[in-house]
Amino acid sequence: MAKSPSGAMRKRMLIVAALIILVGFVTLILRLFQLQVLDGEFYKSKAQNQQMSQTTIAASRGTIYDRNMTVLAQSATAWTIVLAPAQIDEEDWTLIASGLAPILGVEESTIMEACKKTSSYYEVIKRKVDRTVAEQVIAFASDNDIDGINLIEDSKRYYPFNDFASTVLGFTGTDNTGLTGLEAYYDSYLQGTPGTVLSARNAWGIDMPGEYETMISAEDGNSLVLTIDQAIQNYLEKQLEIAVEEHNVQDRAAGIVMNVNTGEILAMATEPDFDLNQPFVIADEKTRAEIEALTGDERSAKLSEAQNYQWRNKIVSDIYEPGSVFKIVTFSSALEEGVASFEDTFYCRGYEEVSGVTMHCWKTGGHGSETFVQAVGNSCNPVFIELGRRLGVDKFTKFLTAYGFTSKTGIDLPGEEQGIVMNASQMGPVELASCSFGQSNKITPIQMMTAACAAVNGGYLVQPHLVKQIIDSDGNVVKSFGTEVKRQVISNETSQKVCQVLESVVTDGGGDNAYIPGYRVGGKSGTAEKLDSTDSKSSYIASFFAMAPADDPEIAVLILIDNAQSYSIYGSVLAAPVASAVLADALPYLGIEPEYTSEELAQLDVTVPNVTNSQLLEAQSTLRESGLNAEIVGEGTTVLRQVPEYGESVPNGGTVILYTEEGENEMVTVPNVLDLSGDQVNARLTNAGLQLRVTGAGVEGTTTSISQSVAEGEQVPRGTVITVEFRNKEGNAD
Repeated sequence: MAKSPSGAMRKRMLIVAALIILVGFVTLILRLFQLQVLDGEFYKSKAQNQQMSQTTIAASRGTIYDRNMTVLAQSATAWTIVLAPAQIDEEDWTLIASGLAPILGVEESTIMEACKKTSSYYEVIKRKVDRTVAEQVIAFASDNDIDGINLIEDSKRYYPFNDFASTVLGFTGTDNTGLTGLEAYYDSYLQGTPGTVLSARNAWGIDMPGEYETMISAEDGNSLVLTIDQAIQNYLEKQLEIAVEEHNVQDRAAGIVMNVNTGEILAMATEPDFDLNQPFVIADEKTRAEIEALTGDERSAKLSEAQNYQWRNKIVSDIYEPGSVFKIVTFSSALEEGVASFEDTFYCRGYEEVSGVTMHCWKTGGHGSETFVQAVGNSCNPVFIELGRRLGVDKFTKFLTAYGFTSKTGIDLPGEEQGIVMNASQMGPVELASCSFGQSNKITPIQMMTAACAAVNGGYLVQPHLVKQIIDSDGNVVKSFGTEVKRQVISNETSQKVCQVLESVVTDGGGDNAYIPGYRVGGKSGTAEKLDSTDSKSSYIASFFAMAPADDPEIAVLILIDNAQSYSIYGSVLAAPVASAVLADALPYLGIEPEYTSEELAQLDVTVPNVTNSQLLEAQSTLRESGLNAEIVGEGTTVLRQVPEYGESVPNGGTVILYTEEGENEMVTVPNVLDLSGDQVNARLTNAGLQLRVTGAGVEGTTTSISQSVAEGEQVPRGTVITVEFRNKEGNAD
């Protein structure tokens, strides 16, 4: 029979048991402390995830409107096509690849590789497809009874006018974040805040809707109302496109239209541009073909370079030597400081010596004696060297700063470059001389535009901007952007003188290609050699600044033509006609009515009245009242046909041929009237039985014809009006 444990033994056993219980209890306490305190948030989150499901509600990105509330960018529902290979039978791989490839525009091999990832439930095949494509995918999956093809609702940015203002608007990435342009600059306003749906889950992990569901609504992004006017933007883009084609422009053309008093940008463009709905596709066919011929890293590098080039906004991101357009700054500063006046006369011998360096005028033999106003119209470098000398380094650099050249403008676009401008310590006599006529310093076009506008708007440097208002999804104004005056640079009196001088440049100087009948236009041309060009031969940037009405400026245009391969390099020849054409469209659109001189009235076109089926005497009287002559063909008393026809435009004093007998119109052959003076063109057309309608710079001075509305050799009715554009192709060296 076993002995009972002794008292000491029982005591030891109780102590051991107590220790075991104590250790267990302490371990339990420590474990609870770890679970509830140290790891509490982790397990709380896991429990919530098991008990709750969370679904994100995408916020709609805000819309971008022009100033008249025309939609320029908006978000629309799109779908992402996703495969779940783990749910797809291997026998369906080939069918899926061959079926989806043509629908989605994706290589079959790409889809096949996705199908082979058999442990995956999420393989993206194509993002942001539209409803039509999505419906085709659904139909394919349904018709073939295939599982594992899923569509996830998303949103896609849509630009209804494709390449309209592409370098200004910018575009978004696959995550709807702005990447360039206004889309990037105002991304935080446009984005919006995603919403959330929280649903309780039962023990089997199934969502329980209704009373167990909580929704936090998404807040749609705010929208932008721009200062851009769709009509004026179209005018600008159209004329830049014509210039690029006509002059074989190698490094693109750019332009900006601005309200001189408020700083509102009415239009801004760089041409050629690109399609905002396909921003990663290279728009230039030649460049695209060159890239497609490459492989590997070389292809990737070239593609990236080409994409960044086409996305680049020349107006804010390129720096250049402005050439003679900058002379506006020099002569306005000289007038403001009182070191020059309209009464001053100068003498140009064709060059000027500055500290042993010879600086030439574009006119080799010199201009001789000339007044201040004539010197600006002649764009005479020696006179501007003298104006710079009279100002001196300190005053000259003071105006560089005052006009905004030593800092960025702060325009609401990403990627604005800082100009490279000399300070007083860097500027000796030679540097001062070259800077005075627009060389040596490098600035951005937007800096030049804001400075030139300040010179003509009363002297006020205003903040350029592209957005008028930010509004919420209900149309309430979140933020407004009005006129911001930074400072007054010159007096109103000096500014009025600047306007007078610039108007004389167009009427009497080298800017005659900017002339518009009925409007007082002021302007200044510029031509600058690209000294840092990698080309073996010289290349130039031709530019022109124009404003109107010259007696009370409202809008201004700056045009740049970069590296034209044409019959001229000068801004007065290449850029001035572009600025003129934009203003000719924009001014009447803005309600600025023409005021014709008596000479201009005499040359205005007349709309041909309808005199067909009228009695001959009545028809002659009607034409006479319209300022037109009549030529009668036939012996009848009733007008059976007329040339030109009713509604066509003919020059005042033109002739309408009236046919009074049955038969065919007399046909004539159109002659070649290109590269001729006005008198020569008129003589050739008259001899051919045709009439002349003049457009462009007119037929005065040294203008020559550059285009005709009907090609040489065409057969047209006698009396037809041929429209011929004239341009001063000589210009000056700006």
